[in-house]
Amino acid sequence: MLTPVLKKNDKQARLLILTVSFVVFAAVVILSRVKLEADLGFDIHIFALINAIINSTVSILLVAGLMAVKQKNYVRHKNIMMSAIVLSVLFLVSYIAHHLLSGDTKFGGEGTIRLVYFIILITHIFLAAVILPFILFTAYRSLTGEYEKHKKLARYTWPLWLYVSVTGVIVYLMISPYYS
Repeated sequence: MLTPVLKKNDKQARLLILTVSFVVFAAVVILSRVKLEADLGFDIHIFALINAIINSTVSILLVAGLMAVKQKNYVRHKNIMMSAIVLSVLFLVSYIAHHLLSGDTKFGGEGTIRLVYFIILITHIFLAAVILPFILFTAYRSLTGEYEKHKKLARYTWPLWLYVSVTGVIVYLMISPYYS
């Protein structure tokens, strides 16, 4: 196993993780209701494409991270998972930028595809809203050397995070034809 890089301090970590998670959630909710009118000189939906690319990359990293840990290559696993976290932060910045500049886009599909889209969208939004503290607590348990707790939490965090990243790409692919 790897040497812990953080000193265990559950009270401070819990407060920091919950505060960061709340602030991010509140920022996304509040900023989703705001639209900035700005001409940046380029198609603002490029941010949505960037988001899809980032989500695709995170999905690949999550699978690679699982493979690395199954091979007991813990250094590679840690590096891959930290890369996924950094990319997720970049995703959040790009996501906020896109929604601030573009506002909402209405899905134009009809019939069964509309139902499928909204089921995917609703589950994606709900899980995206709750996954952040799980990701941060899972990373914290690893960085403090609490590998059994990390492993138990990762059994829930990993598939939810993968679902959110994959469905983010699916939502983009389904909604992007309706960008104006």
